[in-house]
Amino acid sequence: MLAGFQNVTFEFGARAIVEEATWHIQPGERIGLIGYNGTGKSTLLKLLVGEYQPSAGTVERSRTTSIGYLHQDLLSFDTNDSILQVALGAFERVLQLEKEIEEIGKELERTGDEKTLHEYTDRLHELETLGGYNIHHKTEEVLQGLGFSNTELQKPYKQFSGGWRMRVLLAKMILQQPDLLLLDEPTNHLDLPSIEWLEKYLLHYQGSVVIVSHDKYFLNRMVTKIVEVYQQQLHIYTGNYDYYEKEKAIRIEMQQKAYENQQDYIRQNERLIERFRAKASKAAMAQSLMKKLDKLDRIEDAELVRPNIRINFRVDKTPGRVLVELHNVSKAFGENVIIENSSVEIDRGDKIALIGANGKGKSTLLRIIAGVESFTNGERKWGHNVEESFYAQHQLEALNINNTIIDEMKECGSQMTELELRGLLGCFLFSGDDSDKKIKILSGGEKARVALAKTIVSKANFLMLDEPTNHLDMHSCDLLIESLNKYEGSIILVSHDRYFVAKTANKIWEIVDHQIKEFKGGYEEWVAWKERMAKQEADAKKAEAGGKKSDGKNQKQEKKTELKVTAPAPEIKAQPSAPINKEFKKELQKQQRIFQQLEEKIAGLKTEQQKLEAALSDPAVYSDKTKFLDAETAYKKASAELVSLNSDYEKAFEKIVELEEKAAG
Repeated sequence: MLAGFQNVTFEFGARAIVEEATWHIQPGERIGLIGYNGTGKSTLLKLLVGEYQPSAGTVERSRTTSIGYLHQDLLSFDTNDSILQVALGAFERVLQLEKEIEEIGKELERTGDEKTLHEYTDRLHELETLGGYNIHHKTEEVLQGLGFSNTELQKPYKQFSGGWRMRVLLAKMILQQPDLLLLDEPTNHLDLPSIEWLEKYLLHYQGSVVIVSHDKYFLNRMVTKIVEVYQQQLHIYTGNYDYYEKEKAIRIEMQQKAYENQQDYIRQNERLIERFRAKASKAAMAQSLMKKLDKLDRIEDAELVRPNIRINFRVDKTPGRVLVELHNVSKAFGENVIIENSSVEIDRGDKIALIGANGKGKSTLLRIIAGVESFTNGERKWGHNVEESFYAQHQLEALNINNTIIDEMKECGSQMTELELRGLLGCFLFSGDDSDKKIKILSGGEKARVALAKTIVSKANFLMLDEPTNHLDMHSCDLLIESLNKYEGSIILVSHDRYFVAKTANKIWEIVDHQIKEFKGGYEEWVAWKERMAKQEADAKKAEAGGKKSDGKNQKQEKKTELKVTAPAPEIKAQPSAPINKEFKKELQKQQRIFQQLEEKIAGLKTEQQKLEAALSDPAVYSDKTKFLDAETAYKKASAELVSLNSDYEKAFEKIVELEEKAAG
């Protein structure tokens, strides 16, 4: 075990984050740490590294375990060093050796002393053992993977914005290769190509990784275990995020059944107690039943505690067919050309995702469309009846800092009641009295959520959203997705959250060679199309390379080939089809036997499952914790087997249909 908790309880004042939590991190594990905002995910990471101490229990860390912890507070670090020098800081011992070798080398030149020569060769050997000759290449490779160009590597660290600084610190951390890597929202500051690079890198990472993230695609590709912080407990699921969602639904359903059965059992016994209490001859029995109920290990109601308010858009006006047109628009920042003579239009009903690498100009293009960014030449034209609303995090100064959150929302003119507005703010993670906080005391992330909530209630028929999910938890993202799918207006959004893009967009825009390229289809279709195009391009290059190599041979063999083509072809006699059909029939009979056996197994397993369901509802079982856990385990095993058998059953059926068609032919 590298690190973990043993019966840990941690409290902030009167508020418990976790109670008696046990969690062991093993070598080579990739774990997703999830939970609603405010449940304490980042706090748990701080407990692991020793920044906080538990109220009870122990935080276990192996003495030899090295831990790397990437978090938002690191942004306070500043330096004039280049980003390459900052990232090279990962190789502290190698850099120290380089200095020592330089100093000993000078000493050796001066004295020629044998002892100094031994010291010099020892340092060189250690440098080689630590891979010191490759550190510059390795560091450049990692920084380029995270989106930096060669020309940027020598630029001072302090010239970069917060998001880019975080990438440098992430590069330094993964180059240090700690035994345990703790990453708090690592994808928040990355574009799509960098996220994909990080996925590939971490999949081959030798140490263990714990990731706090709201990016479902990232978690699905990255993790083999999910740890959920829920109701002050840690719930562990062995699988990726998709597995967690399915398994949690099963657990909740089973717990709810057990809870309802136990409640029936309690009510039944309470009625008996009431009936027997009045009779002297039955008083002892009543007392016995009361003691039995007191000792009962109560099962909690499994109902999910989470905000389930729906975000409802109100669109007042229907716009014309075309909302915005760009004609031959060009935009450049000095020599950095963003778009050049590019034309495009947004139609009514479009839900467009503008995606691609950072620095390609996605946010700039969004601002041009919104009319808040000038352009070099060309024309931008609004359509008829367009009421737009633009959300961008850098425009938070539009908020009135002296307002409370609820007052700021009331000024949107949405005609929603205060109760409805407070419900909506709950979706944006402002619960209870949070709505009465002043804007001026909010963090940057909280202000961004207020601005997004204002955009949502604006009654606009055209939304422009720049990274809307950056400060939302998964559940709030899901609520926003659901609402945007119901939204009757048009949307253009910039987002690096692939799950969000896949669930909301019906068109993809990408800036390629300073032109806006449109793909009419969703994200999954776009990815498949890109892969097909890349494969075709690779095949074409391969064929071209092969063609050049064989040109000489082809010229020599041209005459021979012509002779072969004109020569009469030998007569090919048709083979009798009977033996082939016989072979098909034999295989068909085998598959039919397999199909029948699977049918019988499924029927038997369904009967067993029904018996286990009955056992779970038996008071004698659910009142006994051991029996209930055994029955629950058996039920889950039977359910999993049933899923597997049904899959085999379908495959066998498809095979039979295929063989029948061949046999008939």
